[in-house]
Amino acid sequence: MRGLPVSAVWHPFTQHGLEEPIPLIARAEGAALYTREGRRIIDAISSWWVTTHGHGHPHIVAAIRDQAERLDQIIFAGWTHEPAEAVAAMLVEHMPAPLAHVFFSDSGSTAVEVALKMALGFWLHRGEPRHRILTLEHGYHGDTIGGMSVGARGVYNQAYTPLLFDVETLPFPAGDGAATLSSLERACAGRPAALILEPLVLGAGGMLFYPPAVLAEMRAICARHGVLFIADEVMTGWGRTGTLLACEQAGIVPDILCLSKGLTGGSLPLAVTMATPALFEAHWSTDKARMFFHSSSYTANPIACAAARANLEIWRDEPVLERVALLAERQAARLAGLGGVRAARRCGTIIACELGGAGRDYLAAIGPALLAFFRERDLLIRPMGNTVYLMPPYCIDEADLDTLHAAIAEAAARFG
Repeated sequence: MRGLPVSAVWHPFTQHGLEEPIPLIARAEGAALYTREGRRIIDAISSWWVTTHGHGHPHIVAAIRDQAERLDQIIFAGWTHEPAEAVAAMLVEHMPAPLAHVFFSDSGSTAVEVALKMALGFWLHRGEPRHRILTLEHGYHGDTIGGMSVGARGVYNQAYTPLLFDVETLPFPAGDGAATLSSLERACAGRPAALILEPLVLGAGGMLFYPPAVLAEMRAICARHGVLFIADEVMTGWGRTGTLLACEQAGIVPDILCLSKGLTGGSLPLAVTMATPALFEAHWSTDKARMFFHSSSYTANPIACAAARANLEIWRDEPVLERVALLAERQAARLAGLGGVRAARRCGTIIACELGGAGRDYLAAIGPALLAFFRERDLLIRPMGNTVYLMPPYCIDEADLDTLHAAIAEAAARFG
């Protein structure tokens, strides 16, 4: 047997057999992480797409500290608390009508599970059980069984194929999206339960972008056929694409909306699935058998809800969208001068490009080499194979952005 690792921790999305170094982070502030030896590392991917305003925002930290001293945890089935009530009310105020009902969960994956269960329960309780779910090619919706089932099949989930349910996959909306729209029209004629997608940006699928007009038309087709429309804005929400929600750019409102990651500003795990009154009313009854059967022990944890409330107050009281617009402008200017890369692209604050050989490959040999290249330069940039992307916190300054783009240019020169 090979030597045991020094740490007992089994890390996610990490091949321990490669024996790559795993830095120990001691603290974080703004757009930077710090090791206990004092190394400053630029957080170029918002610590896996969660940190929006920057690490350690004082308003969020104060809210967490205050709530921890008053109420740490309480069952949420049949009980409630003030932070959850405040977050739900503020979300209804911030998000577009008629998204009027807020169901709490713990992560983006569980927000998706909740959405799928809501959709199936909706049709069952209407006396019209529909079971088929439509998805987009290259989509990713988490690592729970439902989330994997509606995501792309491949290296992420090939070991778990026997557990996954069948879905109908539409082609990725490349170009004008004509192939996607015609496929969706045909699929909707078969009366599926719902379409689930990531609006404008497919994240783990390789930072693939598609235009708002195509998103708007997909929503219109679903509406014409009475197919529920689920927007997974776990990553795209909270300003990443330039607006609070990506759906705003298409002028649409989904039937079900999944939010997480930036919901607490990235400080604590929390998620919500928001639904229209029709979804809620389909489950409303004096018959307990028609209740919505989903929960976890930590549903609407008060401390996480306090962090979410503080985040919503920041969005209400501070010029967050101005910071988003400034970051998007700075990213665009630097991307325009970035040579030696392929398929350079931007959506809001997110930029992406390809290095190395043609195509996109999550397991490309260049991936570990790029990861090491950036890590050695004290940069948290985590390529997806040969796809390199930046999604930094909105507080990042110009000097750090210059450093990030210069590193990508250097990598392009070295790795081709």
